[in-house]
Amino acid sequence: MNRLETRLAATRSAQRKALVTFITAGDPHPAVTVGALHALVSGGADVLELGIPFSDPEAEGPVIQLASERGLASGTTLRTCLNLVRDFRQTDSTTPIVLMGYLNSVLAMGPSRFAAEAAAAGVDGLIMVNLPPEEAGELKKALDDASISLILLISPTTTEARARRILQDAGGFVYYVSMKGITGSGNLDPEAAGTRLRWLRTLTDLPVMCGFGIKDGPSAQAMAVHADGVVVGSALVATVAELGASPDEIPGRLAAQVGLIRRALDEPAAG
Repeated sequence: MNRLETRLAATRSAQRKALVTFITAGDPHPAVTVGALHALVSGGADVLELGIPFSDPEAEGPVIQLASERGLASGTTLRTCLNLVRDFRQTDSTTPIVLMGYLNSVLAMGPSRFAAEAAAAGVDGLIMVNLPPEEAGELKKALDDASISLILLISPTTTEARARRILQDAGGFVYYVSMKGITGSGNLDPEAAGTRLRWLRTLTDLPVMCGFGIKDGPSAQAMAVHADGVVVGSALVATVAELGASPDEIPGRLAAQVGLIRRALDEPAAG
């Protein structure tokens, strides 16, 4: 088991909802990222998701799109991301890190080389938003050989047959997209998402994490009732954007923001 599998097995065993947090690497500058990651952990994050800046992020709303633009403007590349993970690992050897991005970046490096370098840096999982499972064979083999989990997404419109096909290749956890639309949308429907989450959990033993539209303690608590955990991204990225001119304030604000979500998840009503 890698760090991701070990951590999620522990949270499930403890009947504790997992909190996955997302920020974009290099936003507003690579020098800020490692401190921000440590702050997320201190606030209560169980798993860190680190975005690879990309020029055409198909699933992202304006908040994360702009973060990608800032990351690219600061010179952040896939190799920069790996170096940031390596720096983080100097003082945190246990918190799982999942890279999130688009296949183009990995193909430019080459699947085998990427997997080997990512494992050496300390990466535990990978989300490739535009990678269909039918085309994942080469990358999945390279990731499996490197003990990196390939995390796949299931949406509100995914059929049961399609979900079963996706789950054949899924690892680490299943990422359930809680609503139709892009990250940061405000039309979260916990009741509708809950029905789908309960259905999805009958199809797999993997932990199921719910993301998109979860921005604070109440929304996290509402969705965690039906899932093994939640993913919070745009709300945290918005905080980074707000403090771009005062980067020294970013870690403290992120830790406090995540702390509120963590406390809401730990309340009895969340479980």
